[in-house]
Amino acid sequence: MTDLAARRLQTVRDHMHLETVHDWDGVIATFEHPRYEMYGGGQVFDGEASVRGYFTASRTPFPDQGNEIIAIAHADDTVLVEFWLTGTHSGPLRVGARTIEPTGKSFRVRMAASFEFAPGSDKIVCERPYFDQGMVLRALGIS
Repeated sequence: MTDLAARRLQTVRDHMHLETVHDWDGVIATFEHPRYEMYGGGQVFDGEASVRGYFTASRTPFPDQGNEIIAIAHADDTVLVEFWLTGTHSGPLRVGARTIEPTGKSFRVRMAASFEFAPGSDKIVCERPYFDQGMVLRALGIS
């Protein structure tokens, strides 16, 4: 494994940990340019203000949202991660025009994400989580 590959793997591990502890400044620092492309829902959060808005919106219903890495690999300018996404529904959850009040139920769903890097860099240029939008709702029994 090259030094760059090892640094990229560590950047992703750090990034995912920082998301879990809500160190948003630290998460932003792992990016060359903050960008999330949400496969499953189609949303794109581009730029620091948009990404910080995503953090707020996604942690409002699930303040304890976390992740547990199952597998991680480096290929070319990409790091691929499979992980468990976890959380407890303890805040209002907006689903379209509907708001679902907190149920207190927890979820644990399997997901994957790719992290794209600029050539020669250990800074992320885009995170792409891959998921089924309804899997958290189904796990909470509110689909």
